[in-house]
Amino acid sequence: MSSTNERSGSQGRFKKAGRTPSLCVLLVEDHADTRLALEKFLKALGHRPEVAQNMAEALLLGCAEREKIDLLLSDIGLPDGDGWELLSQLRERGCCPKRAIAFSGWGSRADLLKSKAAGFEAHLTKPLSFAVLEAALLEKHQGALDNYS
Repeated sequence: MSSTNERSGSQGRFKKAGRTPSLCVLLVEDHADTRLALEKFLKALGHRPEVAQNMAEALLLGCAEREKIDLLLSDIGLPDGDGWELLSQLRERGCCPKRAIAFSGWGSRADLLKSKAAGFEAHLTKPLSFAVLEAALLEKHQGALDNYS
């Protein structure tokens, strides 16, 4: 993922900019170490992650009555489906998040276009950089991201 210096810099940029983002983020990642690192990173930035390791858990969390999900941050390759299908099912069940960012080891032009067609506003390629993820989250917080150039 990233270094401690990059994390410190990320937190500093938020403080300097005077932002106090607090998004409810549905984080879906099947790799335990990556999931834990992303969860810690989101918390450090002031977000409220709801964490799932597969599509079934994500559907339960995403459609729970607790809190509306502001952002879906999902891996594309999941053990019981994929992120594209997950976003589609969330939408069908009436619990679609306001925004969605995909991430994956798959980063071909076809993958990017499939993510866009599915409704993801960005498709980040692994290994994720905390700086790139932070920038995408900031843009999500501000409500506008077009990462398909």
